Amino acid sequence: MLDPHWSRRTSARMVGCWLMVSFVAAASIIVSDHPVEQASETTATIDGPYANLLASATDLGPSRFDHAQLTVGLRESARPDRLLQWAASKSLAVRWKAGEEWAIVEGAPPDVAEAFDVPVHDYRGMQGQVFYASSQQPEVPAAVRSTVTDLGRILGYTPHREALPDFIPLDVPRQGLTPSALLTAYNASPLAAQGITGKGQTIVFFAFSGFDQGDLDDFAQMSGLPPLKPVVVGGQPSESRAETVMDLEVAHAIAPDARMVVINARPTLEGGRTYERIAEMFDQADQQFPGAVWSLSIGWGCDALITATDLKPVQSALERAHRNGTSAFDASGDTGGLECKGGPRWSSPPGPDDVGLDAISSLPGMTSVGGTTLSTDADGQWLAEQAWIDSPLSQGTSGGVSKLFPRPAWQRRLIVERDPGKRERRLTPDVSALADPFTGIKIRFDQQDLVGAGTSQAAPIWAGLTALMNQYLLTNGGQRLGDINPLLYRVAAGANSPGFRDVTLGGNAVDVAIPGYDMVTGLGSPNVEQLARDFLDIQKGMAPR
Repeated sequence: MLDPHWSRRTSARMVGCWLMVSFVAAASIIVSDHPVEQASETTATIDGPYANLLASATDLGPSRFDHAQLTVGLRESARPDRLLQWAASKSLAVRWKAGEEWAIVEGAPPDVAEAFDVPVHDYRGMQGQVFYASSQQPEVPAAVRSTVTDLGRILGYTPHREALPDFIPLDVPRQGLTPSALLTAYNASPLAAQGITGKGQTIVFFAFSGFDQGDLDDFAQMSGLPPLKPVVVGGQPSESRAETVMDLEVAHAIAPDARMVVINARPTLEGGRTYERIAEMFDQADQQFPGAVWSLSIGWGCDALITATDLKPVQSALERAHRNGTSAFDASGDTGGLECKGGPRWSSPPGPDDVGLDAISSLPGMTSVGGTTLSTDADGQWLAEQAWIDSPLSQGTSGGVSKLFPRPAWQRRLIVERDPGKRERRLTPDVSALADPFTGIKIRFDQQDLVGAGTSQAAPIWAGLTALMNQYLLTNGGQRLGDINPLLYRVAAGANSPGFRDVTLGGNAVDVAIPGYDMVTGLGSPNVEQLARDFLDIQKGMAPR
């Protein structure tokens, strides 16, 4: 059975220390002896990881929360009058913003249950968290089918994941890659030689944990870099943890003159409306830091727990940020393709229900970043890369076929054996970078010299490199990259210079790396100087078609 509390982003070689976190809804729960409602013949019982989540929890009977809600998809962005009228007749409320093709329907759980003809119960999870959920997926009521296209889950709980790694610094020769070696490995040194250091660019990190400024000061000093003093939005999320510290230091190693911003993502876990709050957080970041590069190394649950409708607020906010020039990178995960399997139960044999993607990382507007093992010479010159996997520790780069999203136009040329519809579903990751703790980047955490790793290292690598490429483009008459996925796949299909290094060795628990695109390392790792020139050629109309 799925335990929804697991650590997703492994930032170094771990020795079995998983952080388990949970969200406990703020409500008074009364255990009831009410009989269990019968499922409607028009609804379907939800199976897979969602069913495992409920099966691993204690059913407390019909919900006594103050409210329950679900997201609904709309046929158009006009005011949904029919939905508003129907909801009022059912004692429900609707929250809708002008121009959006989604809305939130909410009300007392008994009213939600009656209106959508499904049971809504309270559950107590294995870690003591209490939440409401329906074991049934409702259908769109007949009265609103002319307005509503699809429905999200009735689920008041969102798993969230963050790494709490144990670093083993002696695992890596020479104590990890230095900033100059990292730039050399991914051929970004030619940009640095031109004075491209991220100046004028902003990188935003969304984090569940905070940082110790002393670690950042030490890192900048020992690396010979400018001071690293992030802007914090929403207050320090919590005590200093390796995840946020590593993200900041890795990006600073690449783009030392970029402004670094840490946004507290913990409020997204409050009140049972996580995906709506994520959208609000993204909108706030876009308004405060338009055109910034985003980096995410945290997770809000696997794609099998929700529907695409649940993510419509997030995708909508991401598209607005793209229009202002933002590129967004999210770690694909460190569970070897089994993102729906819980860390505390990792020793159990994997099954079909464990195969899945991180939901936010799989958004078509998000660039999903996988992980590699990197080999360099003594000067940092690239020698080889292969997919990152550590079977004894059940770690490795994640990726696969989306359960939620259709194949974007920019992926339609790809053919993979595991997409049963052939060219029908979104594939991840899109790209990859260094993740193996044996070949990681030298960082400073808890007053120690350590080595970072995991796909949560790979995402800020791409964020930092993109800040450099944005500066390069602006310096040479181009513009910020914005929605970068279509551009990445265009370069891979044919460009004036080879912008990627294809990764053809290794694999994870589900897939193997092959020539060309694969669901372990995506298009490959970046050859930055050439990739930047390819992007400029595209923007100036000089790229091959």
